[in-house]
Amino acid sequence: MEFIAANFAPVMFAGLIVFLILGFPVAFSLGAAGLFFGLLGIELGVFTSAIFSWLPQRLIGIMANETLLAVPFFTLMGLILERSGMAEDLLETVGQVFGPLRGGLALAVVLVGAMLAATTGVVAASVISMGLISMPIMLRYGYDRSLASGVIAASGTLAQIIPPSLVLIVLADQMGKSVGDLYKGAFIPGFALMGLYILWVFALAIFKPRMVPALPPEARAFREPNGSSGYLSLGVLALLSTLAAVFLAEHMEAVHTWWQGKPVEFVPKDEKIVVAMCGGSFLAWLIAVVNKLTHLGLLSKLAERVTFVLIPPLLLIFLVLGTIFLGVATPTEGGAMGAMGALIMAAMRHRINMSLLKQALNTTTKLSSFVMFIVVGATIFSMVFQAADGPVWVEHLLAKLPGGQLGFLIFVNVMIFVLAFFLDFFELSFIVVPVLAPIADKMGIDLVWFGVLLAVNMQTSFLHPPFGFALFYLRSVAPEKPYVDAVTGKTMAPVTTMQIYKGAIPFLLLQLSMVAILIAFPGLVTSNLDKQVNVDMKAVGEQMLEQLNEEEAEPELDLGIGSPDTAAPADTGSALPEPGATEGAPAAPEDDPVKALEQSVGKP
Repeated sequence: MEFIAANFAPVMFAGLIVFLILGFPVAFSLGAAGLFFGLLGIELGVFTSAIFSWLPQRLIGIMANETLLAVPFFTLMGLILERSGMAEDLLETVGQVFGPLRGGLALAVVLVGAMLAATTGVVAASVISMGLISMPIMLRYGYDRSLASGVIAASGTLAQIIPPSLVLIVLADQMGKSVGDLYKGAFIPGFALMGLYILWVFALAIFKPRMVPALPPEARAFREPNGSSGYLSLGVLALLSTLAAVFLAEHMEAVHTWWQGKPVEFVPKDEKIVVAMCGGSFLAWLIAVVNKLTHLGLLSKLAERVTFVLIPPLLLIFLVLGTIFLGVATPTEGGAMGAMGALIMAAMRHRINMSLLKQALNTTTKLSSFVMFIVVGATIFSMVFQAADGPVWVEHLLAKLPGGQLGFLIFVNVMIFVLAFFLDFFELSFIVVPVLAPIADKMGIDLVWFGVLLAVNMQTSFLHPPFGFALFYLRSVAPEKPYVDAVTGKTMAPVTTMQIYKGAIPFLLLQLSMVAILIAFPGLVTSNLDKQVNVDMKAVGEQMLEQLNEEEAEPELDLGIGSPDTAAPADTGSALPEPGATEGAPAAPEDDPVKALEQSVGKP
């Protein structure tokens, strides 16, 4: 027992691992470990029984946490969009645009995955939707099964890092940082990771073209009456939209100056990107609407289809991310507007009914309850762990690592990568992050950069063979047995589990490469944040102290002695002695304040 009392924190952490290995749910393992070791610590005298008096206040704090309100809002938004058929429309349309290229279908999956990530933030919805829709098409036209599986699973995980992401909300809450700051910091890394996926598809198209064949001419649906593809019209519309967006981005400061009525010299890069994208998209949508209403015939069928399918999700992205980046709405308010926007979009497409709404609300309630149970369990565990000086033990353990900040970052990311084999991002966020964040802060590491770095690393938990959740989601919708293709009538071979695992490995390595890039170039995250105002707190304290002293300093009490207004006229002779005073005696004895007062006012 003496050994346990002397090493209570490491024993408690080991006990949690035992609970998890035994197969108990994570939420209950955290709570049970916290309560058990709390009672054991009281019995051994590690801390007093007053520790459990903190628990009600902690639980009330969880219920009053407005940041976590964003979780059900963004979940509901994603589920409504997924069930209303938006993913199907996007995949079909973008697939038709890029299909004639080698690897075009894979490229379409990556782009649609990024767009779904920016509108839903839910990995399961993205992977299942794209697996059901794009997997049969890719297999039909000869795509390699491993590549098709890997690109679908990896593109779905972009919802982890591209805002609005649920993991970024949880990380912001655990680190005590603003959700908006983490969204801004993750903006460029998220799309940079998408760029790595696209480069990998292009490399396969060049060096292994048989793995990524082009869409055959008979599979291209949008054709003009004269047989042309309509790409010229689409290209001109895209060029006009891009020029408008670039012009708006370059003159964003002038727009802000006009809007606010005062000079604005700096606008954050992420805000420029979102607002410029919205402006360019709105111009394309306006041209398409005018063309459709006036029957001018300026746009091809493909250009109209792309415009009317892509613009609504892009406007929803601006409604959610734009209002957050502009400071108009908090992430919770942005999530609420996004959920309402998704309902309006589904209603405008006549794709929502009471059954769909009930399913979405039911799934949202389940996921939100799952998150809250983990938060409660993690709170109980962390409360007891902190009372046992667990963070001090972890800090001393990690402070001895060689290499300073770099050594700490390498060790932490390797540890997260290994733990991601067994734990998902929710569990990692509530178990590991609260312990690591204070240590990173003491070492001078920017917590926003640290949070985005961990979020990219936690993506690997979805692609880890054999426990990756994205692989499980894809396995549930990928064909397990030979089937007859509905279009060609051919018998298609199934997709095996090993092919899914094999296809995930290259994208897993790309995610780890992104982690290394962020460590080497932290400016990819920090350059998007609002400029911090450096304040000299010492100078501010001295100034406040001076003002306080000036206010407290009052004029001395004037009793009329020697006052210029009440003094007697100057006399060249000697002054008369006070009554009762002898010559040469002091006029106000310091040892008798009563006599001094009598001499001041005159004794009768």
